[in-house]
Amino acid sequence: MYKFIYEHRHEFRVVKMCQVLGVSRSGYYDWKNRKPSARIVKREGLKKQIYQIYIKSQKRYGSPKITQILRRHGHTVTQRTVSRLMKELGIRSITKKKYKATTHSKHHLPVYPNLLNQQFKVSQPGSVWVADITYVYTKEGWLYLATVMDLFSRRIIGWAMAPRMTKALVISALNKAYTIQEPREGLIHHSDQGSQYASIEYQNLLREKGIQSSMSRKGNCYDNACIASFHSIIKKELIHHKNYQTRNEAMFSIVEYILTFYNSKSMHSTLNDMSPLNLRRNTQQNNLAHHVLFDFQKYMMS
Repeated sequence: MYKFIYEHRHEFRVVKMCQVLGVSRSGYYDWKNRKPSARIVKREGLKKQIYQIYIKSQKRYGSPKITQILRRHGHTVTQRTVSRLMKELGIRSITKKKYKATTHSKHHLPVYPNLLNQQFKVSQPGSVWVADITYVYTKEGWLYLATVMDLFSRRIIGWAMAPRMTKALVISALNKAYTIQEPREGLIHHSDQGSQYASIEYQNLLREKGIQSSMSRKGNCYDNACIASFHSIIKKELIHHKNYQTRNEAMFSIVEYILTFYNSKSMHSTLNDMSPLNLRRNTQQNNLAHHVLFDFQKYMMS
């Protein structure tokens, strides 16, 4: 009752509300001046931290990741509690939307065996790259995004965008990846059987660089699940919540997301909740900011 009076004190006179609700003014003011319990203080402090983490993630993190961050900072808290407090705050992770396949696998070009065979855990960076294409809607027309991921770190090392889904698009993404990360001997490049990846020009480029070609089985999206997951995440966390007027606007937005959030901050359960660049920093003992700047410089020069 007292809480109701307090919450509506700017709308109605306290005296009148006390009369209508049948409580004394002295009782209300005693309640108001009473110090909150340690439990309430702790709960409100936790809600504040949850909200700060949520905003810092640009509204992308839900209760699982927020719970992990809180535990990392010494809080003993369950995901159920975090979920309940998020509901009280009226916040939730940006929801996921579906997307369709893009590459065209009905062709007569040679296809290559599946060397990866869904073995997504690798021991060294630069030993397996996975690649795929997705699409982005803008009011100017469709924009196609080709990406290359280092499977060890889940880091996006190559990307290219264009109005058409061509072999030139995937070649550009591959060249960028080769510029940013020096591959190890015997590097495996895994993709679907799309005509862009199966093209003579693309396969010749792989051979020139000493890279082995591996392809998913036809119609099996699980064979290239990691890069498909990235495309799902970027749509969930960025693209579906934008209203791009032009392709250039979308391109700058996507590059910014890759460099300043996904590669450097986004938590991955497969990486013990580290970001790709944090994993690389732990592996190579280099500075995180240096890698972000290095990637950006490479991108601008390519």
